[in-house]
Amino acid sequence: MNGTERKTVKKGTHANVVKKADQRSGKLTEGIVQDILTRSAVHPHGIKVRLSSGVVGRVKEIIP
Repeated sequence: MNGTERKTVKKGTHANVVKKADQRSGKLTEGIVQDILTRSAVHPHGIKVRLSSGVVGRVKEIIP
C-alpha cells in the first residue's frame, strides 16, 4: 500500500517514511506512526507523519 491517501494512514500504523534530508537518496526509515501532520485528504508525495521515534517524514509504503 502507498501512503498518498490520508484515510490509509492511521496512528499505530507500521510504515516506511522518507525524511526530508533523505529525499534525494530515497533512503527509507521504518517506524510506527505517532501523529499525522498532513491535513489534506491526499498528497502526491505522501502523507507527512511523525513516527514514535520522533522522525518526521512522508509515508512511502505501509507495512502490513
